[in-house]
Amino acid sequence: MQLPKSEQLNIASLSRLFDNKAECYKLFWFQAILHHVCKGQQEIRFEDLIDHMIANAWYMVTEYHLNLGPRDKLEEAVNYISSVTAMLPNVKQQEILDWLQSSTDSAVTRYKRTLTLNVPFRLQAPFLDSFRGDTWNCGSRELAGRINRQEQLMYYFLDYAGLDTRIRIVPEWMEYLLQNQEILRGWIQYHMILYLQRRNPSVPGISDKLYPPQERKLEKVKKYWKLLSTLAPIREIYGENRLASDNISIDHFVPWSYVAHDEFWNLHPTTRAINSSKSNHLPRWEIYFPRFADLELLSYQMIWKYEAVRSEFRKCAREHLNNPEIRHRLYREGLEPDAFRKQLREVVYPIYLSAKTCGFSSWEYAPGVASNVDLTFNPEAEGFYLAAEKK
Repeated sequence: MQLPKSEQLNIASLSRLFDNKAECYKLFWFQAILHHVCKGQQEIRFEDLIDHMIANAWYMVTEYHLNLGPRDKLEEAVNYISSVTAMLPNVKQQEILDWLQSSTDSAVTRYKRTLTLNVPFRLQAPFLDSFRGDTWNCGSRELAGRINRQEQLMYYFLDYAGLDTRIRIVPEWMEYLLQNQEILRGWIQYHMILYLQRRNPSVPGISDKLYPPQERKLEKVKKYWKLLSTLAPIREIYGENRLASDNISIDHFVPWSYVAHDEFWNLHPTTRAINSSKSNHLPRWEIYFPRFADLELLSYQMIWKYEAVRSEFRKCAREHLNNPEIRHRLYREGLEPDAFRKQLREVVYPIYLSAKTCGFSSWEYAPGVASNVDLTFNPEAEGFYLAAEKK
């Protein structure tokens, strides 16, 4: 991705900021700088930048369980703060910043100090061609002084004072960042996706997991299941309650937080209360997949029994069935019940197992209780499922 040119500034060095990113810190540090610059701040404290790094990483770590790197201190900081506060994954970013700015937690302070040890200095390495290995090997205060003696940098350090140290953006760079902020945000996002995909090779939809999702539209799917509920008794799979058309909520069997899509074969109806209780957990496979498969089988059979259902299915398929191969495997006419269940399992099980490996915890429904105890995944689920098929 090519950055806008400038006759005054060293854009070639800027374009190499993320060439050597064994860790994620440079991405989040520069993202935080751009945020503050766009607010008109030319002098920015280390701690304010670190707070924004934590806030920007919050959702992808707490909601999507993305791995930021082995022994990554930013990820550790987010998980620690999540464990000692009541803040949810979808908390407003300003609430995270307010908490960080008022916190007296010594562990949080240690995390912040650790995050300032290298990235404020190493980010500008492409501008420091004269620096060799030994040049970097000194304390932070001395390193800040050495860097300040160089020319044509993006920013310089003011009096070194730990977390209260401030950087001052060079006026020409300030103007460049402001004028090209949208392009630069896209550039950061591009490198963030590349980095996270490398660290999370089995996770789908990385590009959809950088920020909280926009509101998802599942009205066509909801209308489909409402129609089915008028033609046959539809029971949701968790509490086995019969569903009324006025209390249908659409749930992702494997959480949206992992799959990052609204594909028809992963969607099923439940009640609003149960959907809220399940949140982004994995339903316990050996209990709920056989029920899920039976409900999806009923849906499949009604598609080919009723023209009205087939018509609503086609409307859903335009938006929620985007893989032609899966559509052929699951929704072609003439499948026997056992064949349908087998095909559905072959589609869902690998994704479910991958989500489990990535840290999504198992969940079992208890009426009136939001049970999200992390249960050990049962590798015998296949046997249970096959036994259930033979009944």
